[in-house]
Amino acid sequence: MKKLLQELVEKGLTLGSVESMTGGLFAAEFTSIPGSSKVFKGSVVTYATEIKEKVVGVKAETIEKYGVVSEEVAKEMAEYGRKLLNVDICVSVTGNAGPTCEPGGKPAGYFCVAISTKNGNISKNYQISKKRNSVRNSAVLAMRDLIHLKNI
Repeated sequence: MKKLLQELVEKGLTLGSVESMTGGLFAAEFTSIPGSSKVFKGSVVTYATEIKEKVVGVKAETIEKYGVVSEEVAKEMAEYGRKLLNVDICVSVTGNAGPTCEPGGKPAGYFCVAISTKNGNISKNYQISKKRNSVRNSAVLAMRDLIHLKNI
């Protein structure tokens, strides 16, 4: 995270996050670094579907068509979060940390991360077999890794 902070500072870019299954863990990890306030503007924890829709602006149609745990929802979370938080880069995550699978849902350990910048949106899916908090920690690392500063 320190390297990411340094790169953001050097490029003069701001960062925000919209998090579901991680419950704000990315924001907590990033803001634990001294100097993070130079680039980090805020985070929205959208644990409930209604918050994704009412606060961030994810379309109900997207959730109905693809499910709350999907790349499409992750992309909308990042895109609308970037506008809401007024940041250069917004990273998002939605998933199922487990330990169980909800009826009709994605399996435990499945999550989607996305970033949104002025140049567009990028997303990626992951499926890992770990315990709940290990899945959440892995998602935070995936969020960090998806931010490709050289392409911004």
